[in-house]
Amino acid sequence: MDSGAGGGDTTLPWPGLQTSLALEGEGGCIARARHLAADFLLTARSGHGVAVSDRAVDLTQLVVSELVTNACKYAPGPILLHLRITGEAVEVVVWDSNPGLPAARAADADRIGQHGLEIVTALAEKVEVAREPVGKRVTARITLTDTDR
Repeated sequence: MDSGAGGGDTTLPWPGLQTSLALEGEGGCIARARHLAADFLLTARSGHGVAVSDRAVDLTQLVVSELVTNACKYAPGPILLHLRITGEAVEVVVWDSNPGLPAARAADADRIGQHGLEIVTALAEKVEVAREPVGKRVTARITLTDTDR
């Protein structure tokens, strides 16, 4: 079942509210991904009665931005963004064609850039990275009503 939040794929096997967006890494793709995330969560809240805090919308947009930016920067080829609501969380899944698994680096206030995975790990309830037959998949789970983090 697709949320109807735009750019959705109704053929995916997962139940519940979900949407997907294929990206080519072109200019504006990060903004498109952020807009899809916000629209998806706001539609879930207003159209389906899912409890989604404004903070969860903001955190999800930031996580989407970081993960899609990394995929655009380090992986040639297409990127797939998939969002789905599972229970009291939204899962942000980003697939790209680079098989190299990212790792968060040690904190370094003097380092410019390369803080994306650190940010995602700090904001998400859970982060998983997995190799796929082609490339990798990064999944971040964000609580929908989290106000204490």
